[in-house]
Amino acid sequence: MKLTVYFEGEFWVGVVEDESGGLYKACRHVFGSEPHDAEVLEFVQREMMPLLGRTQTGIDLGSALPDRGRVSPKRLAREAAREMQRTGVRSLAQEALARDLEHRRKTRRIVTKAQKEAEQARRREIAVRKAKARHRGR
Repeated sequence: MKLTVYFEGEFWVGVVEDESGGLYKACRHVFGSEPHDAEVLEFVQREMMPLLGRTQTGIDLGSALPDRGRVSPKRLAREAAREMQRTGVRSLAQEALARDLEHRRKTRRIVTKAQKEAEQARRREIAVRKAKARHRGR
C-alpha cells in the first residue's frame, strides 16, 4: 500500500495505491491546502481504509507482476529513492481511478434513470386517476 501526496493545480491531493490478491486499486483524496503531518496521519489512521474499501473496481494484475521473493536492502533503498524523486501518480493508478470513476458514473446513470421512470409512472397514475374522476361526474 502506498500513499502519494502531491500538488495538483490549486489543491493538494493524496492518491492511495493498493496491490493485494492480484488486484490493483487506487483512490484519490483532496486535502485542499497543504496538509500538515498531523492531517496526513489523521487521514491514514481514520479515512484511508474506508476510502479504499469504497473503491468498487480495480485492475486485475494476474501474473503481470512476478513474485520477486527476497529483495536486497540496497535495491530496496534505490527503489525507495527513485519513488521519492518521482512526482505524481503511476499510469496504473490513473487507469484504476478512471475505471472506478466510470463505474460510479454508470451506477449513477442507472439509479437516475430508474428514479425518472418511477416519477413518470407516478405522474401518469395521477393523471389517469384525475381523468377517471372527471368522467365519473357525468
